[in-house]
Amino acid sequence: MDFPTFLIQLLNSVQYALLLFLIASGLTLVFGIMGIINVAHGSFYMIGAYLAWSLTALTGHFWTALLIGTVLSVLLGFALEWLVIRYLYGRDLLYQVLLTYGLILVFEEVRSLLWGDDVRGVDIPGALASSLRLTDNLSYPVYRLAISVLCLALAAAMYWLIQKTRVGMMIRAGSANRQMVQSLGINVALLYRCVFALGVALAALAGMIAAPVSSVFPGMGNHVLIVCFVVVVIGGMGSIKGALIASLLIGLVDTFGKVLHLEIAGIHLLPELSSMSIYLLMAVILLWRPEGLFGAPGR
Repeated sequence: MDFPTFLIQLLNSVQYALLLFLIASGLTLVFGIMGIINVAHGSFYMIGAYLAWSLTALTGHFWTALLIGTVLSVLLGFALEWLVIRYLYGRDLLYQVLLTYGLILVFEEVRSLLWGDDVRGVDIPGALASSLRLTDNLSYPVYRLAISVLCLALAAAMYWLIQKTRVGMMIRAGSANRQMVQSLGINVALLYRCVFALGVALAALAGMIAAPVSSVFPGMGNHVLIVCFVVVVIGGMGSIKGALIASLLIGLVDTFGKVLHLEIAGIHLLPELSSMSIYLLMAVILLWRPEGLFGAPGR
């Protein structure tokens, strides 16, 4: 593999990893703070992609669609927490899994009624439709670089919100001891509602910005949900930093596993093993640290 090809694959792995982090951070945020295992999280990614397709067609501008879609996803998160999720606090894990799995079925039916079952596509915004030339024959899309920059900016904003602001202090305190925070006069119910809405918005936003570089199709959230749970397990339950590191590891392993070749007895092994490489990575890390890279012992 020559250097330009290596550079392209490295950029692809980082872009995939950062997009994955954007989705998984919402999942680990909801679990770490609210204690909710939300298996419907991948559906928010799918909803975001369909919102990008329909709102872009409606408004004629991708960035306008992105803004409107983000607002709608926040409102969806508020509504879901108030109507459904708030009844799961303190309940057994089985209740959480069954109810949120039911949400997957509901979202799939609503998606079918609103947008149909055809595969859709979203055009790349004109200002970012060009490519950066690396060699005479190789170039890299500007939009993919823009995805990475946007995800990094959102990661920095999330860190600032949780670690450096009064709201973040209340969120962290509420995750540690809800009763104590309530006794101080803080509205923990509203706090949890905002956290859940943030998790929904992050997943939907990831779906919206990914739509121009991938197809929009039914069930697209199912695969990404599985990988997101792998990210959460590797990084440690409830750890945003762990989700970022785990996403980068998975991005590198998955991308380079598909392009590298290890030939033994005339058989190319790595491409065939690439589909299970992230699960092998998870197994190795859990053998070393059962709580994940940055998870608290016992979680």
